[in-house]
Amino acid sequence: MLALRGLHKRFGKMVAVDGLSLEVRRGEILGLLGPNGAGKTTTIHMAVGLVAPDQGTVDVDGRGSPRHPDVRRLLGLAPQALAIYEALSPEENLRFFGRVQGLTGSALEERVAWTLAFSALEDRRRDRSGELSGGMKRRLNLAAALVHDPQLVLLDEPTVGVDPQSRNAILDRIVELRGQGRGIVYTTHYMEEASRICDRVAIIDHGRVLAMGTVAELVSCHGGDPTLVVRKGGVERRLTTRDPAGDLARILTAGAVEDFRVERADLEAVFLQLTGRRLRD
Repeated sequence: MLALRGLHKRFGKMVAVDGLSLEVRRGEILGLLGPNGAGKTTTIHMAVGLVAPDQGTVDVDGRGSPRHPDVRRLLGLAPQALAIYEALSPEENLRFFGRVQGLTGSALEERVAWTLAFSALEDRRRDRSGELSGGMKRRLNLAAALVHDPQLVLLDEPTVGVDPQSRNAILDRIVELRGQGRGIVYTTHYMEEASRICDRVAIIDHGRVLAMGTVAELVSCHGGDPTLVVRKGGVERRLTTRDPAGDLARILTAGAVEDFRVERADLEAVFLQLTGRRLRD
């Protein structure tokens, strides 16, 4: 659905994207993870045609560059900064964005009704958008990206600053979009979100893809060996091992233990392993 090949983008002396390549399939959620300044948003902007790459190509559904209006209509973008008009109601916002995408008449009204229902905003459809809660605004931001029925949806931090209930609702709706066969690019700083909904994850830094695969593949390749933690005589002993069961059995031959557990790497551990622990402000 989306193919990025050898993208380069420089702003003055700063290299934002440095030879980045990846693909997004139909019916797939591809997560983009990276520290602040890693190049995620610039990559999204090139993918939707807002920024032209210095080198490389962007191809949407085999139809070419998103800088062509007819190709761009295949895309829906929900940016991190809310892209809604707070003086308008949710219904008015969606009708406006639908018209921008060329919808009119009954087709427009059907899509407005669908997106209001999809985002659970039917009861607030005529309220001023500025009066909505943070979670409702985030859902409206997503609805505005979907009103024209795009086949590729790009979501840049769509759950930032919302409560757990709203986050859960947004994630459920994104999974529903995948079930409809859409391709989805999902950028987030929340590792548990990526682990929950992403089919594959690309970890990027300094404008390059450092690793890409399923969460299980990334943990297997970059997470390191498990750690066996054994408490004996009130003292915890930690042992990095490829065979925690075998090592535990050997320890038990020397006497009973009070407690034990096996700690395995997760996506956050992989992320820190690949990108480092230095603060990125």
